[in-house]
Amino acid sequence: MGSRSFTVSISNTGEEFVCSEEDNLLKGMEQLSRKGIPVGCRGGGCGVCKVQIDAGEFRTIKMSRAYVTHEEEASGVVLACRVFPQSDVALTVLGKMVKKFELYALPARRAAPAPASAPQPAGVASQPGDGQEAP
Repeated sequence: MGSRSFTVSISNTGEEFVCSEEDNLLKGMEQLSRKGIPVGCRGGGCGVCKVQIDAGEFRTIKMSRAYVTHEEEASGVVLACRVFPQSDVALTVLGKMVKKFELYALPARRAAPAPASAPQPAGVASQPGDGQEAP
Protein backbone atom coordinates (compact mmCIF):
# COMPACT_ATOMS: atom_id res chain seq x y z
CA MET A 1 0.00 0.00 0.00
CA GLY A 2 1.41 3.42 -0.99
CA SER A 3 1.64 6.44 1.23
CA ARG A 4 -1.03 9.11 1.22
CA SER A 5 -0.33 12.70 0.19
CA PHE A 6 -1.93 15.83 1.57
CA THR A 7 -2.20 19.50 0.62
CA VAL A 8 -0.36 21.90 2.91
CA SER A 9 -1.33 25.59 2.87
CA ILE A 10 1.00 28.32 4.14
CA SER A 11 -1.03 31.22 5.49
CA ASN A 12 1.88 33.72 5.39
CA THR A 13 2.04 33.58 1.59
CA GLY A 14 -1.01 31.68 0.32
CA GLU A 15 1.27 29.03 -1.18
CA GLU A 16 0.30 25.37 -1.23
CA PHE A 17 2.27 22.18 -1.75
CA VAL A 18 1.65 18.46 -1.61
CA CYS A 19 3.39 16.47 1.09
CA SER A 20 3.44 12.71 1.63
CA GLU A 21 2.64 11.37 5.08
CA GLU A 22 6.15 9.88 5.01
CA ASP A 23 7.85 13.27 4.45
CA ASN A 24 8.19 15.98 7.05
CA LEU A 25 6.65 19.39 6.36
CA LEU A 26 10.05 21.03 5.93
CA LYS A 27 10.92 18.66 3.09
CA GLY A 28 7.60 19.52 1.48
CA MET A 29 8.26 23.27 1.89
CA GLU A 30 11.62 22.82 0.20
CA GLN A 31 9.77 21.48 -2.87
CA LEU A 32 8.62 25.06 -3.45
CA SER A 33 12.21 25.59 -4.72
CA ARG A 34 12.55 29.18 -3.69
CA LYS A 35 14.61 31.36 -1.36
CA GLY A 36 13.43 32.04 2.17
CA ILE A 37 12.46 28.52 3.24
CA PRO A 38 13.36 28.35 6.96
CA VAL A 39 15.96 25.55 6.91
CA GLY A 40 18.51 24.88 9.62
CA CYS A 41 19.78 21.57 10.96
CA ARG A 42 16.83 19.47 9.65
CA GLY A 43 17.03 17.42 12.85
CA GLY A 44 14.86 19.26 15.38
CA GLY A 45 17.72 20.86 17.26
CA CYS A 46 17.96 24.46 16.02
CA GLY A 47 14.40 25.83 16.00
CA VAL A 48 14.73 27.66 12.67
CA CYS A 49 11.77 25.88 11.03
CA LYS A 50 9.22 26.70 13.76
CA VAL A 51 5.63 26.74 12.50
CA GLN A 52 2.13 26.94 13.95
CA ILE A 53 -0.25 24.25 12.71
CA ASP A 54 -3.55 26.11 12.29
CA ALA A 55 -5.64 23.19 11.01
CA GLY A 56 -5.26 19.51 10.20
CA GLU A 57 -3.94 16.32 11.72
CA PHE A 58 -0.23 15.58 12.09
CA ARG A 59 2.23 13.43 13.97
CA THR A 60 5.48 14.59 15.50
CA ILE A 61 8.77 13.01 16.40
CA LYS A 62 11.28 14.15 19.02
CA MET A 63 12.25 17.82 18.86
CA SER A 64 14.37 20.08 21.08
CA ARG A 65 12.47 21.40 24.12
CA ALA A 66 14.81 24.40 24.04
CA TYR A 67 12.79 25.60 21.02
CA VAL A 68 9.36 24.01 21.47
CA THR A 69 7.92 23.43 24.94
CA HIS A 70 5.34 20.75 25.69
CA GLU A 71 2.73 23.51 26.03
CA GLU A 72 3.63 25.00 22.63
CA GLU A 73 3.50 21.58 20.98
CA ALA A 74 0.07 20.93 22.53
CA SER A 75 -1.14 24.21 20.96
CA GLY A 76 0.25 23.31 17.50
CA VAL A 77 3.62 25.09 17.60
CA VAL A 78 6.14 22.62 16.20
CA LEU A 79 9.30 22.30 14.11
CA ALA A 80 8.48 21.60 10.46
CA CYS A 81 11.36 19.14 10.22
CA ARG A 82 9.76 16.94 12.91
CA VAL A 83 6.12 16.99 11.73
CA PHE A 84 4.40 14.64 9.29
CA PRO A 85 0.95 15.41 7.86
CA GLN A 86 -1.90 12.96 8.48
CA SER A 87 -4.50 15.11 6.68
CA ASP A 88 -4.56 18.39 4.76
CA VAL A 89 -2.75 20.96 6.90
CA ALA A 90 -2.75 24.76 7.21
CA LEU A 91 0.30 26.34 8.84
CA THR A 92 1.91 29.68 9.62
CA VAL A 93 5.69 30.16 9.57
CA LEU A 94 6.92 31.58 12.90
CA GLY A 95 10.15 32.86 14.38
CA LYS A 96 13.21 34.56 12.97
CA MET A 97 12.60 33.47 9.39
CA VAL A 98 9.12 34.99 8.90
CA LYS A 99 10.23 38.20 7.19
CA LYS A 100 12.65 36.42 4.87
CA PHE A 101 10.09 33.72 4.11
CA GLU A 102 7.43 36.27 3.20
CA LEU A 103 9.93 38.43 1.26
CA TYR A 104 10.73 35.58 -1.12
CA ALA A 105 7.13 34.45 -1.67
CA LEU A 106 6.46 33.58 -5.28
CA PRO A 107 5.07 36.68 -7.06
CA ALA A 108 2.05 34.78 -8.36
CA ARG A 109 1.11 33.88 -4.79
CA ARG A 110 1.45 37.34 -3.24
CA ALA A 111 -1.74 39.23 -2.55
CA ALA A 112 -1.54 42.35 -4.69
CA PRO A 113 -4.14 44.98 -5.44
CA ALA A 114 -5.73 44.69 -8.88
CA PRO A 115 -4.50 47.39 -11.26
CA ALA A 116 -7.06 50.08 -11.94
CA SER A 117 -8.29 50.32 -15.53
CA ALA A 118 -7.32 53.70 -16.85
CA PRO A 119 -9.02 55.05 -19.96
CA GLN A 120 -6.73 55.29 -22.96
CA PRO A 121 -5.80 58.79 -24.05
CA ALA A 122 -7.21 59.96 -27.38
CA GLY A 123 -5.07 59.03 -30.34
CA VAL A 124 -3.52 55.94 -28.68
CA ALA A 125 -4.06 52.72 -30.60
CA SER A 126 -5.67 49.87 -28.71
CA GLN A 127 -4.18 46.41 -28.62
CA PRO A 128 -5.49 43.88 -31.18
CA GLY A 129 -8.18 41.67 -29.75
CA ASP A 130 -9.24 43.98 -26.94
CA GLY A 131 -12.58 44.75 -28.55
CA GLN A 132 -11.70 48.33 -29.47
CA GLU A 133 -10.91 49.61 -32.91
CA ALA A 134 -7.68 51.48 -33.56
CA PRO A 135 -8.19 55.13 -34.71
